[in-house]
Amino acid sequence: MKIIRAKDYNDMSRKAAGIIAAQVILKPDSILGLATGSSPIGIYENLIKGYREGDVDFSACTTFNLDEYRGLTADHDQSYHYFMYKNFFDSVNVPRDRINLPDGSQPDAEKECARYDAAIEAAGGVDLQLLGMGLNGHIGFNEPEDTFPKGTHCVDLTESTIEANKRFFASADDVPRQAYTMGVQTIMRARKIIIIVSGQNKAEIVRKAFFGPVTPQVPASILQLHPDVVAVVDEAALSECGDLLK
Repeated sequence: MKIIRAKDYNDMSRKAAGIIAAQVILKPDSILGLATGSSPIGIYENLIKGYREGDVDFSACTTFNLDEYRGLTADHDQSYHYFMYKNFFDSVNVPRDRINLPDGSQPDAEKECARYDAAIEAAGGVDLQLLGMGLNGHIGFNEPEDTFPKGTHCVDLTESTIEANKRFFASADDVPRQAYTMGVQTIMRARKIIIIVSGQNKAEIVRKAFFGPVTPQVPASILQLHPDVVAVVDEAALSECGDLLK
């Protein structure tokens, strides 16, 4: 794992966006795995800027998002479909027929998860997967468990994840209790992974995930075993790792 130190959130976003832009410039038909939540918004803003300035062209790209809330339709203002179009797709030229997200409105979890895995496989797998990391070490919605989940699956969200996401909803009661998410095996099959982490509140989990034992109780720790991972982490999130970075 290569760790790139960033000064703050904005610096992290610029550095991570530069890696993604370079991927697309070098391989215009890249298969990109994308993430949602507050962490990647700055990355998308930088990529949109690059697109508008003519530095990067997404017209041959295909995208697969990590996850979607189960029970929300694509037009729901808290769905990840809505988030991605608002924060990225509406401002760049990724072809609409090459944008892929799990269908949260599909009630048959087994059917939807199998469909999504088949679509990723048919596309040839993900070239670069963008990840954030939750306070409990989750990647996508792969929560701490006894084993690492493999393919796309339906997951029950933990109380800590519901608490973290309630700021996007009217109240915690409105946060969906389940989500469809890529599994750890699907994520690990990406040819390159970039994980972004920002903020003092992530310092403890950064140390555990990047320098502790590999365990499904800290899902992001599995990334230590991937051959090509770049972690772009700001100084606050690295504040408990000083002795390990020398």
